[in-house]
Amino acid sequence: MSWWCGWRARTRAWGTGASRGELLGLGVSLAARTKTVAGANVGGLILGTATFSLFLMLTLYMQQVLGYSPMKTGVAYLAVAGSAILWSAVAAQLVNRFGVKPVLVTGMIALTSGLVYFTQVAVHGTYLSDLLPGFLLVGVGLGFSFVPISIAALAGVRPAEAGLASGLFNTTQQIGGALGIAVLSTIATSRTSHALADGTALPSALVHGFTGAFVVGAGIAAVGIVAALTLIRRDELEQAPEQLEPVLDLAA
Repeated sequence: MSWWCGWRARTRAWGTGASRGELLGLGVSLAARTKTVAGANVGGLILGTATFSLFLMLTLYMQQVLGYSPMKTGVAYLAVAGSAILWSAVAAQLVNRFGVKPVLVTGMIALTSGLVYFTQVAVHGTYLSDLLPGFLLVGVGLGFSFVPISIAALAGVRPAEAGLASGLFNTTQQIGGALGIAVLSTIATSRTSHALADGTALPSALVHGFTGAFVVGAGIAAVGIVAALTLIRRDELEQAPEQLEPVLDLAA
């Protein structure tokens, strides 16, 4: 009974504003202490910003411009899902052989390339020419990014802090996703509205808005390449191999 009462007291305490503030402060101090953890969270923020908004813009493009049904849109994304699963397994093996940084940089380059490819979507585009190559690039980018960046998020972290580090990483991804959707959808809507005001047909105006959003998304993803090159440190990754093995086993 005393154990249960103690557990309930701790559970309630975690829900208070003070506790949430303390946890936020601990997470920030953890990222500040370890450069690689900070880099992983910057990368997670950028991944969330780029990918969440990317899939929103592509869904709207397929349904509002190309006339895809919801079912056809979902099937179209199978290329991304399948390739991401495949390349995640490959990335787990490459991390063991070459390390986190080269794999992560490769993933961010592939993701950026996919976003750049989508800047040329057309009103009368086709799946094979306008979508599939970009989907495959994004699949490589996701597979090669999420595996190493999940490892980097725990670099040099003590076992007692692993949950905090993981929670901080997940939070930055969600914040990035929310910011990305807000910013890029605003850009797309604004450009579309201006094009319509100039007398442009609706499909062309929508494409004009989407391409603008993809350009900004590609720029954001490119920042992720710089973050991976400058913030991920091999010496910090080598400090905590016991935290890295479960991540590699899960990815494999």
